[in-house]
Amino acid sequence: MGSNVVNSEHRVNTSASLGLALLCSILVFSGLQMYKTQLGSNRLNTLVAGYLASWLFIFMLTALNNLENMMFGKGFQAKLIPEVFLSLLLACSAAGMVHRVSVTVCILCSILGLYYINKLSTSIYSAPSAPQMQSAKKKKQ
Repeated sequence: MGSNVVNSEHRVNTSASLGLALLCSILVFSGLQMYKTQLGSNRLNTLVAGYLASWLFIFMLTALNNLENMMFGKGFQAKLIPEVFLSLLLACSAAGMVHRVSVTVCILCSILGLYYINKLSTSIYSAPSAPQMQSAKKKKQ
C-alpha cells in the first residue's frame, strides 16, 4: 500500500511550499513570543518551548531550501554550514527569548528532526542502486 511520494499528485509546488513554510515559521515564532511568560513559567512548559522552537528550525530550513531551489534550480540541496547552521541559530535565538533551557531542548530536538528528514530524503530521492554482480568463486583444484 506504499505510495511513491516523488510521483504523488498531492505534492505542492516549490513556491507554495515556500509560502507555507514561511507562514508556519511566523506562526510558531509569534506563538513563542506571545506566550513566553507562560512557556517559561515551569519546567514542562520550558521543554515544550524548546520543542516548538525545533519546529521553527524545520520550517525555516524548509523555507530557505525552497527559496534556494527557486533561485538556483531544482535539485539544489541544503548544506550544513550556511543553511542548517543559520536555521538552527535563528531557532535557538527564538528559544532563548523564552528560557535558556529551551535552547538545549531546541538543539536536541532539531538534530533529531534533521536526522529523520535526511533519512526520509535519502529514501525518496536517492537513485536505486544497480544490482551488484557477484563474482563466481573458482575452486582451486
